[in-house]
Amino acid sequence: MPRSSRERRMGAHAKPERESAPPSLVRPYTLTAGRTDSAVQLPLEAPVGLAAAAPPSGWSADDVRAQILDVCAERPSVAEIAAHLSLPLGVARVLVGDLVVQGYLWVHPTLGQAETADERRELIGRTLRGLRAL
Repeated sequence: MPRSSRERRMGAHAKPERESAPPSLVRPYTLTAGRTDSAVQLPLEAPVGLAAAAPPSGWSADDVRAQILDVCAERPSVAEIAAHLSLPLGVARVLVGDLVVQGYLWVHPTLGQAETADERRELIGRTLRGLRAL
């Protein structure tokens, strides 16, 4: 079985990762009804998680909204959601914003000027772990 260039670079250190969704044949702008702005402020690096009291969705597993909810169980950033689901960043931002407004997702705050050195170190550690996982 031929190995990808990424597998060759990673060698024995490669970790199994979740299967990425196959690219959709639907034009991205149809997923957002042509909208390009999110209803909420969403930095690309902001971690997104499932809301504690989220209403039942009722979407089928192949619905992109259900796929976003599935991915958000691991608290990814908006950019990671886009990459995982092979969506343009703008489309992911609009869809995540819709799900936040509807009460399915919650956007976790990113670091600001008032954060402590420990919080900054923890962010750097998470970033390094994420990069190593690639």
